[in-house]
Amino acid sequence: MILGMSLATFTMVHVIISLIAIASGFIVMFGMLGGKWMPGLTAIFLLFTILTSATGFLFPFTELLPSHMVGILSLVLLAIACLALYAMKLAGPWLWIYVLTALVSLYLNVFVLVIQAFLKVPALHALAPSVPPSEPPFAVVQVVVLVFFAVVIIGVWRRFRPAMLA
Repeated sequence: MILGMSLATFTMVHVIISLIAIASGFIVMFGMLGGKWMPGLTAIFLLFTILTSATGFLFPFTELLPSHMVGILSLVLLAIACLALYAMKLAGPWLWIYVLTALVSLYLNVFVLVIQAFLKVPALHALAPSVPPSEPPFAVVQVVVLVFFAVVIIGVWRRFRPAMLA
């Protein structure tokens, strides 16, 4: 039992939280790329991304795993993103700090989604059956995701301006 839920139920709640974080994150990211500021959806993205990382630590474990390191990194980045947004009001360099930390946090969530997809979706698992996945199809997908995020983050970095926050 985790938080009064069976492991299966808790896993489903964690997955739903993660998918809400990713979906809202993509909307926020493409909004910023297009010059739109969505404060409400941004708050949802940040909250659910924090919840995704935090709930990941509630699963039973006996040793520190790579997934825990990703969770720790994500929580640190999200703390900085929240500081930049809510305390520093994106003033000066805090806008760029926010863009980088928030969108890298989204990338990390998608990175984990790809890993989980290759572990849990039978057709993908057949392409990369090792645990954790390490075969070429898995590597190709992760490189595509990384390049996609690098290009979009650079685009947001270049286009998103403080005047758009009004």
